[in-house]
Amino acid sequence: MIAVRAADLRSPAGPGLGKDGRTALAVAGSGQIRTGDVVVLLKPVAVAPAVVRRDGRVQAAGHPADHARLGLAEGLLDELCGSTGTIDEIAGQSVLQGKVKGAARRAMTAALAIRFTLLMTLTPDADYAEVMAVLLGDLPLVPWQRPYALPTATVAGTWREALGPRPLERLRDRLLAGIDGEHCQRDYRAVAAGGLEVCSIDGSLIRVPDSPANRRAFGSAGTADDSSPYPQLRELRCSAASTRAALGVVTGPSGAGADRDKGEAEQALLDTALKDCRQVFTPGRLWVMDRNYPGVPRIKAMLATGTHVLIRVKDGITLDRCGDFLPDGSYLAVISGGGEALTVRVIEYTVTVAGRDAPELFCLITDLHDHQAHPAQALAAVYHWRWIGSETTLKEAKSAITGAGPSTGPMLRSQSPALVTQEHAAWVISVELARATARAAAAVAVPARKGRRAGQPAQPREISFTAARRAIIAATRSGAATASLPAALARASRDRALVGLARRRVVIDRDRHRERKTKARLSFPHAGPRLPTRTAPAQISICRPLAA
Repeated sequence: MIAVRAADLRSPAGPGLGKDGRTALAVAGSGQIRTGDVVVLLKPVAVAPAVVRRDGRVQAAGHPADHARLGLAEGLLDELCGSTGTIDEIAGQSVLQGKVKGAARRAMTAALAIRFTLLMTLTPDADYAEVMAVLLGDLPLVPWQRPYALPTATVAGTWREALGPRPLERLRDRLLAGIDGEHCQRDYRAVAAGGLEVCSIDGSLIRVPDSPANRRAFGSAGTADDSSPYPQLRELRCSAASTRAALGVVTGPSGAGADRDKGEAEQALLDTALKDCRQVFTPGRLWVMDRNYPGVPRIKAMLATGTHVLIRVKDGITLDRCGDFLPDGSYLAVISGGGEALTVRVIEYTVTVAGRDAPELFCLITDLHDHQAHPAQALAAVYHWRWIGSETTLKEAKSAITGAGPSTGPMLRSQSPALVTQEHAAWVISVELARATARAAAAVAVPARKGRRAGQPAQPREISFTAARRAIIAATRSGAATASLPAALARASRDRALVGLARRRVVIDRDRHRERKTKARLSFPHAGPRLPTRTAPAQISICRPLAA
């Protein structure tokens, strides 16, 4: 480990780091570096006050935990939250419980525990020791004033318990509020409905370890006697379809029991979202939902916020038509339930792919009654984005946690309900930081020179989510985000990471269709015949009344 005075560092290229930032810093007074000279190239690990011992040893003052950061993701976190040092601020306001007491300086701090929990959810296959090694990087190699060793798994677990769920929940809420504000300020819309931003709502089950406390707190869905192998946490995610970014997330028990099905459990969470995430239901948004959510009082509660809905209704729900069919084939009808009635516009259509009709009729209801501003054909095409905004969003997010496929083990690690809540909040945060990284990379991406999207600006969905997640881990591991680095170095490191990530693109809008939805690939030959996949645009046919 080599120590150099920060005041002695200079750029050979003059002010800044040159045109492309590709220069090493040099030490003032050490002589001019010439071509052919043998040099030792070093990377900054920590910028800290020096402590010089009587025998001349040079050490660093402070604590390694004060220098650990989450790479380029933490800079984006601060930008979205509108303040510098958001994690440190929340850590300073947290009250530690359990075995961690007093103000003594230990191997960990509350801020390090928060960062550890976030990074843990981005590295599902790593154990606690590996996560801690990635987070601290080369910091333990620095000769600190006080000897320092990597915290053990037991220490990390103790600090997670002492921290509790509240700090991560507060951080999650601040980040989601920042993402909501970002989407209001910037037009990310890859799809719009008459000027409205298309958003999506859907629920999901997260399996948690089978401890008695977890089973009591969350229960399990699908069985009347709560006999599923693992208890499950149920979440409801409100997301922007164009970017897949979460705008609001609420959680609750799985909704076990024969007297409560999936639809009722998710409807209860939607009621919670209308209270806890009311700010996301704005007049400029259209919320696309599947068949689990209709209920006249609930739809009225959503519309009371000023927002708009496009909901698919189940077979068997009575819609009493009032008036003639509109020119686009839609019609107005009254839907009743819960002692209330609501006039909605109904759009019925069928889908044909590669000359084959889908074996079902789609029936949508919406509060958008103006058929000229919102034609039936356009709204029917918008409903497709429920899969992009919810199904694909949830599948993408679950790729960051272990065991996300069916018939596997728990997805989260925590054995107690409080730590499950903490870990789930951390998972939401880390997933959204990966998506924020993808949006930042899309902003600096060079348009493709050939292909279907040649010359068009890159969309956030084109940036690989897996590549963005790995870029965060790599930046953290490399130590490029160490606290107190010169601003020019930090910017250059971030820009290089984003430019590299901008090249990691995936193909979007491939028009791939299957006869039924599958949760996972069929891995074994005896699992049955493969489902046919067809690649072709979907042709939407609005159902119209027969001519008299």
